[in-house]
Amino acid sequence: CHTSGMLTPNGKEYAQKIPREELTHLILKLLQAWKEPLSHFNQHIEHHQQLPDDSLSKAKEISNMVHELKTGVEKVTEKMQSMGIISNSLNGMASSEGTGLSISNEANMMSDSDFIHCFRRDSNKVQSYLKILKCRIMPENSC
Repeated sequence: CHTSGMLTPNGKEYAQKIPREELTHLILKLLQAWKEPLSHFNQHIEHHQQLPDDSLSKAKEISNMVHELKTGVEKVTEKMQSMGIISNSLNGMASSEGTGLSISNEANMMSDSDFIHCFRRDSNKVQSYLKILKCRIMPENSC
């Protein structure tokens, strides 16, 4: 996977030990790392005319969800900064330069099944990290 070089906590227990700001940064890095590969994947899928229309729409839907999730995380980050929960050091970290990842052709060269496997792995991580972050920010949710 093209994100394998990113240092991410392995398991919920380790993720819970990461400070909020670092966890937020990690979520943004993972989401940003998928922006370009998903764009290429969409283009690749569109050129396969033999695929059913529902597969094409599903690929576009996933890409749109990642974009919306990234936008949502950025808004939550801004709100957390304005409330003083985290510092402003995350400003500009959502750009590809801020991720510390140079997206190589590795993500574009993966087979569709490998691509989907990697995407599922990273989306599960993001989902887990977001749950942990939510519980830290709003402990009244009985986490």
